[in-house]
Amino acid sequence: MTLLTTISYIALALGIISALIILIDIIKNPQPMGIMNIVWPINGLYLGPFGIWAYWVMGRSKKEHQDHEEDHDHSHHDQHDRESMHGDKPFWQSVFVSTSHCSSGCTFGDAAGVPIVFLTGLTIAGSTLFAHYLVEFIFAYIFGVFFQVFSIVPMSRKMGDDMSWGKGFWKAIKADTLSLVAFEIGMFGWMAIVHYLLFTKPPEPNTAVYWFMMQIAMILGAITSYPANWLLVKKGVKHGM
Repeated sequence: MTLLTTISYIALALGIISALIILIDIIKNPQPMGIMNIVWPINGLYLGPFGIWAYWVMGRSKKEHQDHEEDHDHSHHDQHDRESMHGDKPFWQSVFVSTSHCSSGCTFGDAAGVPIVFLTGLTIAGSTLFAHYLVEFIFAYIFGVFFQVFSIVPMSRKMGDDMSWGKGFWKAIKADTLSLVAFEIGMFGWMAIVHYLLFTKPPEPNTAVYWFMMQIAMILGAITSYPANWLLVKKGVKHGM
């Protein structure tokens, strides 16, 4: 076993353990917005211990605060719901949570696309990498929009706008397209470096090294997506979270 393989197994184990720690806490303290119950464990898979820290500092549901609100009037409860979704975070943190929400949808889609390309032996212009680009982008877009819809509609309804799912779908496309493309730029850029520069023979999806490289790709995707999410939240195209 090479040093890189050992590091890969350690990184993957940290990701799985981090996701499980977050999931266990979420089961006890569910998120006010249901989709975030999925988002935070996915973040743990590629962010590892940093994902736990981000969840604890920026995302963990303060259930005990919600319980104290049960005897208050309805308007106060609505205000509490808004605070539960947005919190009193600094702007950069609300953008970070919005970015992690977007990134988790992309990550889920990208990870779902990998075995399809691998098992079918699909190539485009003779390149496996191009096939990964196409299939993973399609899946990332589908899941990214899906994740967005299930944040935009509930959030809007909590804030008093009785938004339909159809309208939410179109708003999700508007909110997610730029941030998704920015995510894939970082991710696909790293995949190209891995494919063409780092290895004489690129690792296959049935190896730990491949998925460690994907962890790095997802982190870089989140980094390149952050400025796009900052702009979208600043312009009011999407909500800070």
